[in-house]
Amino acid sequence: MSSASDDPIALDVHAHLVPVDPAALAGIAGVEWDAARGVIVVDGHTVGVKALYDPQGLVRWMDAHHVERAWISAPPPLYRPQLDRQASRAWTHYINAGLRDLAAQHPGRLAPMLHLPLEHPEEAAATAIACIRDGATRFAAPAGGHATPTFSDASLAPLWEALDRASAFLFLHPGQCCDGRLGAFYLENLLGNPCETTVAAAHLVFGGVAEKYPRIRFCLAHAGGATAMLAGRWQRGWDTERPGVDRQREAPRLALRRFYVDSIAHDERALALAAGVFGDDHVLFGSDWPFPMGLPEPQQQLAAVAPALRPKVLRENALPLLQVSGAD
Repeated sequence: MSSASDDPIALDVHAHLVPVDPAALAGIAGVEWDAARGVIVVDGHTVGVKALYDPQGLVRWMDAHHVERAWISAPPPLYRPQLDRQASRAWTHYINAGLRDLAAQHPGRLAPMLHLPLEHPEEAAATAIACIRDGATRFAAPAGGHATPTFSDASLAPLWEALDRASAFLFLHPGQCCDGRLGAFYLENLLGNPCETTVAAAHLVFGGVAEKYPRIRFCLAHAGGATAMLAGRWQRGWDTERPGVDRQREAPRLALRRFYVDSIAHDERALALAAGVFGDDHVLFGSDWPFPMGLPEPQQQLAAVAPALRPKVLRENALPLLQVSGAD
């Protein structure tokens, strides 16, 4: 009989890497490769977590924890929402080409989720259309932050249409927190990140986006932030016809069943709540590798998850996605 520590994990949907091409970076304003320290400096901010630059390290970690595949995305310090459209186009091209190259080094183990610069809706749509034309179906984008339009904004409709036609998977990860009150106590991460994701989910629900584009497989980072806790309140607002709530759109409880979330809740009761709200078949394993706020010891950290839910999170729920998106 195998122990819990031997349980295989089919897919890590939340793993970060930073692509490094010093020659290409030399032509990109605001970004510098510090070869002496082995880190990128982005707009004056040192991205100092060394494991972000080590795809082999990610694969070694996967081997150690029985993780078969990982879908990799750029971490938030690389989002750069303040760029103008031309600069954003060049930066997005750099990120996506780099993620493809990193994945190509480990076929069958790593696959890219290509970055979409939502702060420029037309550019995001153009990027998605071009990538889909080349066969891509997995994407990642900032869930809120400075300069990013709300997800119910009409300017994003061409992007949603393109992703819907392709039945794309879209991983939404919080970007820079917009609330200056959260500068203390690491609250930008502890509170701001889940709140940004929750705001994004609210606009997708109340704006009717998830309903109108049902083939997009939206996936919310960090177990959906605070969304599961607020689902009942959202439904109550819909039931009682609160001002601004469009009753012609799908009820929140139904809309939320369209979303996937990752498993990074850090509490088995919170994860159970997320499974109840989004569906126990819509919770996917995510590690947030290599950040300490993730699940670096997944078998141990998820040991208290209910026995009926655990195999779904670790394996079963990912299998249909792998069949649709390919196992690359």
